[in-house]
Amino acid sequence: MKFRRKKQPAEPASAPEAPDAEPRYGHAGAPFTRSWFHNGFFLGLGLLLAYLLYLSVQVTLSWLIIIAVAAFLAIGLNPLVVRIQRWGVPRGVAVSMVCLAAVLVLCGGFFALVPPAITQGAQFIKELPDYVTNLSHQKWLINLDKKFDLLDQLKAAAKGIDTKTVINTAGGVASILGVAIGTVVDGFMIALLTIYFLVSFNRMKDGFYKLLPASRRERASKLGDEILAKVGAYTVGALGIAATAGVSSFVFMIIAGIPFAIALAFVVAILDLIPQIGATLGAVVVTLVGLTQGVWVGLAAAIFFILYQQLENWVIYPTIMRRSVKVTDLAAILGILVGAALLGVVGALLAVPTVAAIQLIVREVYIPRQDAA
Repeated sequence: MKFRRKKQPAEPASAPEAPDAEPRYGHAGAPFTRSWFHNGFFLGLGLLLAYLLYLSVQVTLSWLIIIAVAAFLAIGLNPLVVRIQRWGVPRGVAVSMVCLAAVLVLCGGFFALVPPAITQGAQFIKELPDYVTNLSHQKWLINLDKKFDLLDQLKAAAKGIDTKTVINTAGGVASILGVAIGTVVDGFMIALLTIYFLVSFNRMKDGFYKLLPASRRERASKLGDEILAKVGAYTVGALGIAATAGVSSFVFMIIAGIPFAIALAFVVAILDLIPQIGATLGAVVVTLVGLTQGVWVGLAAAIFFILYQQLENWVIYPTIMRRSVKVTDLAAILGILVGAALLGVVGALLAVPTVAAIQLIVREVYIPRQDAA
């Protein structure tokens, strides 16, 4: 026998309010009069808020740059984390593996640079009198001294050093130490924020998409994912180009007999990350070190880097960046110039992925709207 559950009596619906009944919170009043004072007040309030926002950005610009760099690094490293996750590794472990690899690379570069620099610096200070003695017997310096009285001017400058000069020099050294400490703190904050962004990457991305209207969320998420993919591809491509420059210069320095090949190759790879001028700076550093081994070694280094830069600028860089970012050369150059003028080296680094994002939005959003108009 089946038993049917007895239906509970429905609750009586609340009686609708009578048309003339007093609302719970009172009747809505008439809208404010849109007078010239009302409009002017809100216009002035908007200008004041805009000015306060400008002051806030100006005060917190350094921290905003740190956040932007950390976000850029997180977006660039996220494809590596995703690739490790495909092996069945949890995201937290994948982030730890990528960060550990980055720390090992940085520590390797540190130990390749600092001990030789300390050793050679101490040796240079020890042999400085011999260098000065040998330099004073050079014919070209003797001729310059006869024409311009260089030695007498150096002696006069040395006699002119007083307490004030020493204090100013000490102040300059203190400011340099302050900049160095600030750079270390900024680097630590960037590393910490990068790790946090990597761990919560998907959650932050989904949370941002939820802030958009539901009708536009799907299209915005697809465009956003494409922009993030382009930024990540640019970062991977830039790291690949820098690694190629470092390995090529290392092989050349081993063949040419230039000392500290590992340290100099690391310097070349780091400087090569700076668009346009980074490769030139690395070439100058290696050429100067090559000149200490002989004029022909320095000349060979200069010729090598001139040829390699042509190969990188016209073959390696366009091939990698066209496949990954798909940014035209003219747009990349203009973006780098504008970014460097606004934010220096950071602006130059962020220029190409920013231009790629702008091109994608213009191509997929602005141009279709113009075509439909």
